[in-house]
Amino acid sequence: MYKRIINISLPKKTSCFLWGPRQTGKSTLLRERFPTSMSYDLLLSDVYRRFLHQPSLIREECLALANRGEISKQPIIVDEVQKVPDLLDEIHWLIENANLSFILCGSSARKLKRGHGNLLGGRAIRYELFPLVFPEIPDFSLERALNNGLLPSHYESDIPRERLEAYVGDYLKEEISAEAVTRNIPGFSRFLEIAAMSNGEMIQFSNIARECAVSAPTVKSYYQILEDTLIGRFVPTFQKCPKRRVITAPRFYFFDVGVVGFLTRRGRVQQGSELFGRALEHFIFMELSAHTSYSGLKYPVSYWRTASQLEVDFVLGSHEVAIEVKGTSLAQPHHWKGLIAFGEEYKTRRRILVSCDPKPRIVTGKIEIMPWRIFLQDLWSGQIMCKS
Repeated sequence: MYKRIINISLPKKTSCFLWGPRQTGKSTLLRERFPTSMSYDLLLSDVYRRFLHQPSLIREECLALANRGEISKQPIIVDEVQKVPDLLDEIHWLIENANLSFILCGSSARKLKRGHGNLLGGRAIRYELFPLVFPEIPDFSLERALNNGLLPSHYESDIPRERLEAYVGDYLKEEISAEAVTRNIPGFSRFLEIAAMSNGEMIQFSNIARECAVSAPTVKSYYQILEDTLIGRFVPTFQKCPKRRVITAPRFYFFDVGVVGFLTRRGRVQQGSELFGRALEHFIFMELSAHTSYSGLKYPVSYWRTASQLEVDFVLGSHEVAIEVKGTSLAQPHHWKGLIAFGEEYKTRRRILVSCDPKPRIVTGKIEIMPWRIFLQDLWSGQIMCKS
């Protein structure tokens, strides 16, 4: 059992949504944090059918339990709430008129938005659960993380390929493709593979459309589905008053490094290879994405690339911290050229090159060479980004 570090803090009479891709551990987390809460699991067919046919049952049952004093001070949990969007009108009424609080858990708000579901008009706090992160895993293994991925059941598995195959086949290629409202599942599957091959690269919708043999608007809609279902996210370019001409195309990263490895059939990642460097960059992005959410800092993450090919992998905040990620075990001057150029254009608090170097160093221009483990320890202890 992993000790998750997300803080779901609900003041009295406050409700929340908890979103996250399948198998990130949402249900397990809620059972652990709210053991006395009444819970409705819409993955159970009988529960699903009851509420699908008569959503008002949840209002009637919650009112009866409240009247009998059988609802504890803990919130009521509704798991996979997106499966019955009409429940949200009843829950809205219960929040407003019965002073009850809810945790509404699911893998995506897309179905609710598409069906004009009631998202409670700002009455519910939004939380997101990510795959496992560095401080949650005792005796963390980078090799295992890069190859197995960081979904809890995948990271610890002795048969990660089989688990990834099931996850991609049963969830990504079928359930997520259903969000496209298309019967062209093979086309969407091909898109997933091309998108995975382009993971962490600049996205040109027209180029990917040609490879997938679909239109550019269709590819753009597919990416929007991946983002809406939390399977990935765009990283915009940093364009704050640029002196140099910068690239404006966004990058896109999937939510899990193991899923990308399976979709691209890249085999085992070993230190020293080009694949290792790309996987390490992806992993660091996953940690930054989780940290900006879990820490409550909500700082933006962008990237910077000029037309002359100078680049910085990640820019945190308005330009406070610039980060380059390299898989090398001995960083050299050509590895930090982008950080030097970024520092010439913007005033930064820190410029860090994350690598596999054995010890931290400070080099030309006050660039910090930081081993990946030390970087993550500093990130999660609040030394990289902190509240001002």
